[in-house]
Amino acid sequence: MKKIYFIVNPNAKNGSCREIWRNIEIELENLDIPYLAFFTEYPGHAQELAESIARKADRTPELICAVGGDGTLHEVVNGVASYSNITVGFIPGGSGNDFSRGFEIPQKAVHALRLIVDKNYGHTSEIDIGKIQHKELPETYFMNNMGVGFDAAVAKDSNESRMKQLLNRFSLGRLVYVYILVKKLLTFRTVPIEVTVDGKVYKYSNAWFVTVSNQPYYGGGMKIAPAALPDDGILDITVVHQISRMKLLLVFISVFWGKHTRYKEVEQFTGKSITIESTGEVLAHADGEAIGHTPLKIQACPKALKILSGKNNPGHTEELKMNDCH
Repeated sequence: MKKIYFIVNPNAKNGSCREIWRNIEIELENLDIPYLAFFTEYPGHAQELAESIARKADRTPELICAVGGDGTLHEVVNGVASYSNITVGFIPGGSGNDFSRGFEIPQKAVHALRLIVDKNYGHTSEIDIGKIQHKELPETYFMNNMGVGFDAAVAKDSNESRMKQLLNRFSLGRLVYVYILVKKLLTFRTVPIEVTVDGKVYKYSNAWFVTVSNQPYYGGGMKIAPAALPDDGILDITVVHQISRMKLLLVFISVFWGKHTRYKEVEQFTGKSITIESTGEVLAHADGEAIGHTPLKIQACPKALKILSGKNNPGHTEELKMNDCH
């Protein structure tokens, strides 16, 4: 079996990812699997490590596995997005783990490792990713979703919350998102936002948020885009606007089951090229990580990432003939 590269975030889930990695190490040794592990030391380090491995591979197929939360995986994906020789695996060790939920990767680390070992290079899936262009960074990729407005503000405050560290000790870290959401609901102010989807313009005078999704889940299990497929070559856009605070709370309660789409204040579109503009700067996130502000341009990158998934077919079955991101 070929060597596996692991990029481990030991601080994920308030440091409990260290114990997760120790269990993985024991299993790797029991299975006599060659591997090389790298540990992240600061924000952005996982991206640097992944890109360095991909660059040194020089077109040779390699498997890089992220061990941590969706934020760690987000960095790894951004490090390898330009390298077609890399396959990405994931062992969940965070609090939200929406990627593992969407791609049926076992939550238990040892079971996730078994999936990686069993599939290795023989059963990879090619999925879409989204590319974001904005003035603060040259480009940012996302594999789950990105958002502008209320959900970006909630994600930022959740990541910075001390309560998240406390709840992570009891494996309840995902609840902090709900707590911050309710708290932010009382103070957030809506803004005018203009969304352009494949050339068609939609204007909203009082928008709460715009989310662009590649798979259904975000926010620790919320089914924000129930119909989203990760390999259909398009992205799913959700806009929530012109809605009272109390009714928005009902929307977020129903989103766990994907029932929020029945509300008239929730609009959904699909497209390949999206721009989001506003009169003032509005905070944006990618895979739950704050990345900057509007204006932004988002592009679907069809089948741009190879992953090891728990699904034999993560979504769509139609063969797309697009391998690049324009």
